[in-house]
Amino acid sequence: MTRKQMQVLALVGSVGLLLGALAFEYIGGMAPCALCIWQRWPHVLALLGVGGLAVASPVFPLIGAMGAATSGGIGVYHTGVERGWWPGPSSCSAGGNLSGLTPEELLAQIMAAPVVRCDDVAWEMLGLSMASWNAVASFTIAALWLASLRSGRA
Repeated sequence: MTRKQMQVLALVGSVGLLLGALAFEYIGGMAPCALCIWQRWPHVLALLGVGGLAVASPVFPLIGAMGAATSGGIGVYHTGVERGWWPGPSSCSAGGNLSGLTPEELLAQIMAAPVVRCDDVAWEMLGLSMASWNAVASFTIAALWLASLRSGRA
């Protein structure tokens, strides 16, 4: 596979993940949690790798790889939050000490809670959540970007 083919495939991968996330949200009616949103932004950065198609510079593929790998890292973190391996951000995960709260304080905490929690698995396929699939796909895309740097064929 040529360098440009790998870069086009990596770009299509990032676009596909972004469009898939938007389809789950707007067509499937699945509102994203905060960590889901965080996983999208690095793919927007990865799209800057398109510059590598026009300019044979290692900078653009490195930006693409960095963006995709960052999304993959957030996906691994999100998977850990979903599986209860570690706590998630308090702004979008359950938990905390409720003892000693007055009814008013408890109600205020409930009303301030996010609509979609980061520690709930909203969708799963073959035992992997959407966050897990994003991590797998994102690391694959990052590997494509890096492989394109090693490819001597334009």
